[in-house]
Parts: sequence; structure tokens; C-alpha cells
Amino acid sequence: MSAHALINFLLAVAAIIVLARAFGWLARLVGQPPVIGELVAGVLIGPTLFGTAVSDWLLPADVRPAMSGLANLGLVLFMFIVGYELDHASLRGRGRTATSVSIGSILAPLGLGVLLAMWLAGRHEVSAPLPFALFIGAAMAVTAFPVLARILTDRGMVRTPVGGLALASAAVDDVAAWSLLAVVVAVAGADSANPWLPLLCVPYTLLMLLVVRPLLARVDAARARAGRLTPDILAVVLVGLLLSSLATEWLGLHAIFGAFLFGAVMPRARAGAAEPSGADRLRVEILERLEQVSVLLLLPAFFVLSGLRVDLSTFGGTGLLELAAILVVAIGGKFAGAYAAARLNKVAARPAGALAILMNTRGLTEIVILTVGLELGIIDERVFSMMVVMALVTTVMAGPLLSFVYPRWMVERDALAVQRPEPPPAGYRVLVSLPGGLAPAPALVDLAADFAERGAAAAGHGIGEVVLSRLVPYPARPLDVGSGLSEELLGMTTAMGELAGLAESVRARGLGAPVLARFSRDPEADLAAQLAAVEPDVLLRGGEPAVVVPLGSGAEAVRRDAAELAAARGFDIVIQCGGPAEPRTSGVTSG
Repeated sequence: MSAHALINFLLAVAAIIVLARAFGWLARLVGQPPVIGELVAGVLIGPTLFGTAVSDWLLPADVRPAMSGLANLGLVLFMFIVGYELDHASLRGRGRTATSVSIGSILAPLGLGVLLAMWLAGRHEVSAPLPFALFIGAAMAVTAFPVLARILTDRGMVRTPVGGLALASAAVDDVAAWSLLAVVVAVAGADSANPWLPLLCVPYTLLMLLVVRPLLARVDAARARAGRLTPDILAVVLVGLLLSSLATEWLGLHAIFGAFLFGAVMPRARAGAAEPSGADRLRVEILERLEQVSVLLLLPAFFVLSGLRVDLSTFGGTGLLELAAILVVAIGGKFAGAYAAARLNKVAARPAGALAILMNTRGLTEIVILTVGLELGIIDERVFSMMVVMALVTTVMAGPLLSFVYPRWMVERDALAVQRPEPPPAGYRVLVSLPGGLAPAPALVDLAADFAERGAAAAGHGIGEVVLSRLVPYPARPLDVGSGLSEELLGMTTAMGELAGLAESVRARGLGAPVLARFSRDPEADLAAQLAAVEPDVLLRGGEPAVVVPLGSGAEAVRRDAAELAAARGFDIVIQCGGPAEPRTSGVTSG
């Protein structure tokens, strides 16, 4: 590379980083994944608005091969993360329903996509209709597991039935769809000199599962001995990843399939483990290290190059008709297949609708697939552009539609129902809200149990119940590449363990004690949703001092009891009178 080309390359990399961070930040402001903003940035500087003027200045011809190399390395790392984050444990107890939903969400868009492709083939002068039709069908059937998992964690749905089912269904969907795409790519990209090479993918997959996976358990053991992820351990993982990617590229598949498979065979925690394991910590540490490079440098290069290939300026009436048909098939087929399968498995209408919306997310995974199809010549740039728009629309629509179909109070209600082995008692209910970062407060929980006992006795029917809740703050810097599910589940497991310890003392007094824990960016809004779901008689908010909020009838009796019980327990409380009214302090300070 000449000095002039190196200067252009470094300038292009710097510009891409700035564009990616700026548009990713804007996407976050409107509640969308950063990858949406980064891809839009590529589209905006591409031929859609400015022809080739901006792209030729930013990415001259002499730097595009080097930039393409960076982009391909970013794809390899991303697909490794996708494979690594597949949640095998999510299938426990949900295998039949998850498989049914996954099959429905694959077959319906796959079949409709093949039919649509047969119509599109005649309008785009496709020379190989069969690979084209299979590729379009498979691209319609994919669900973006990282995007889906990120939505679940953001909305606190991971521990709800629909959230667990969505994770399990997406895991099955990912394996099935990527296997189908591997077959399509092998057929379309087969080398006429060595047509037998793709057949070696089957023994290669068996080699990875039966030989490489047991060997990788030693990586987990090495990390446990060192107490952290060392550079040597990370180097072993990266070399294995690159060799696996090289192998599938040589076998006639794209390198991304080898990266995905290597991630899928990485060490996992044992099923049913109650506490975070070394394998969990290994996964979090590896993903954190890889994100430093992939998010800031490699994937933005891929996004910008992909966006530069999108040209919406030449669509016209014909292009808009084709785009509308693609959107109808992609959204309608995926939704109908997943919804029908969920309803056949006796999932209620709203959770089934939420599940179908979640299965419609495609995100970066779809862009990766489309790029492979474009590079292999299966689709042309016009089809690529329309399918990229489809990927953006299906990802952007997920959040707003979920808020309508499955609002926050339903999420809290269903998360609470998971903690109750039977319907809630018709008695006196106290909600204890412990803010994130606050140490466990046994005295506050004892006070809540006192309230529940006294309230149930006064009511003369039912038993008392204390619902323990903790709103956990998100990690300071959540992962941008993958779902972030691994890191956040570590924090969630810790929070649930603390609440379970507090609940034991409540249950020992003969009271019900379900526990709730979720991540929160807006504690006040999430607490309001919990109040709507739990319907407590009294709210106790942890803090210095604690706050008692009477919610049911008999507020005066609650205030009187609060002062008496707090004095007996020996700490300060604030009794909030009538919601927005000025609170007053009561209780006794005990040194």
C-alpha cells in the first residue's frame, strides 16, 4: 500500500468510526439498537442521496480492498458472538413448544419467500432461479437472536414465560435457518472443479461437536486456574475461531458459518446451575474483549460498506411494488407462522402476538446473510437494497409494537406469576421495592412481614403476602455487538439470590414471598408497572430512610401501624400521605 493509499485508508477508518458512533447514539435516543443508526449512516452517504460523490471521496478505489478485509473480519467476530450467545439451556422444559413455534416461523416465510422469489426472478433476469428462490426464502425465515435477546433484557422479559419461549424458539430458529442457508450457499457457490467439497461440511460439523467441543472445556479450566481471561487463553480462542472460519471457506461455504459453529461449541454452564459458573464468566470476558475491536472498528466498516451498496434512488413505482411485496411476505409470513404455532400450543393471544413480533426481528443477522448472497451473485443490488430496507423495518417496528401488544404492566404481572406456584392469596399484600445498588435490608423485610401479618388479621380473611422486588441498574456500558444477555444474567442471578435469601425469613412466618428482579433504565416507570401488576395494599420503598406508601383502603390505619411498627423495629421511615401530597416523617431513630 502506497503512502497516499495509507493516508486515505486511515482517514476513511477515522471517518467511519465517527459516523458509526454518532448515528449509533442517535439510534439509542429513539430507542433503537445502535446498529440501525450505523447502517443508516452508510445508506445516507451512499448513492441514494449523493450518487457516488461522497463514497468515492471517503472510500477511494485503492482503499476499498483493505476496508473490505476489515469488514469480513468483523463479520467473523460477529458470527462467533451469535453462536456463542445461543442459549442451549433455554430449551429446558420448552423444547416442544419452542420447536413448534420455530418451525412455524420458518416454514411460513420460507414458503411465501420462495413463491415471491419466483415472481421476482422474472423481473431481475436471474440466471439461477433455484438458488435465488431458496436464498430469498431462507433470508425471510431468519430471526436475529442478538437483537431479540437485547429487546427481552431491555424490557425485563427474560424471566417471563413468553421471554423464555422467545429465546428458546429463536435458538432453534437460528440453528435451522443457518443450516438451511449453509446448504443454499453450498449449492450456489459450489466449485465446478471440486463439487464434492461441500459434502465434507457434515464430517466437519461432527468433528467440531465430538472432538473440538470437549477440547475447549480445557479453556474453561485454564481460565478457572488463572482467575481471569489471560491473553494466552484469548489467543487460543481467536486462533481456533480463525481456523474454523478458514475451514468452512475452503469447503465452499462462507467463513461466517465456521465462526458461528465455533461459537456454538464453546464451553457452556451446566444445565440447572443455580449460580454463575466459570463458563458464564469466560463468555462475558471474551465478549467484552472482542467488543472493543469489533464495535469500534470492524463492524462499522461492514455497515458502511453495506450501506454504500443500497441505492433507493432508482426504485420508482416498480421498485416500490416489489418492496411492498417483500415487506408483506417477511412480516406477514413470520408473524402468521409464529402466532399460529404459539396458539396451537395454548399460548394466550397477547403473549402469542408478542412472541410473533419478537420472531420478526432480523437486524444485523439479516444484513450478514444478504451480503453473502450479494457477494456470491445470488441476488443483485436492487434486491439487496430492498431486503436491507425490510431488515431495518422489521427491527425498528419491534419495540413500538411490543409496547402496544404486551405493555410493561403485563410483563410485570407475568414475571410475578412465574414466582407464584399457585394463584395469589386473597389476603393482604405488601410490595417491598429495593433500589439497585442498595444492600439487602432484612429489617425492612421484617417490617413488611409485620404489615402483612397485621393487615391479614385485620381483614379477617386470606393470608399475608410480601412481594420482594429489586430494580437492577444496567451495566455501565452494555454490550453493543451481541445481546449482552450473558453479562446481565450474571447480575440478575446475584440479585435473585439476595431476594431469595430475604424471602426465606418471610416464608418462615407462614407468609407468601414471591420475588421479582429486572433491569431498569426508568425505575419510576417500572415501579408503576409493578404496582399495576401486584396490586399491593402497602408499598415499602427501601432507602435512607425507607418510605411507606398506603395504597388500599384504610390509609389512616396503615399510617398508625407504620409509626408503631417502625418504632418497635427502631428505624426511621417516611410515611407518604396520598401520593403527590407532601410526605411526613414518623418513626423512631435508634442510633
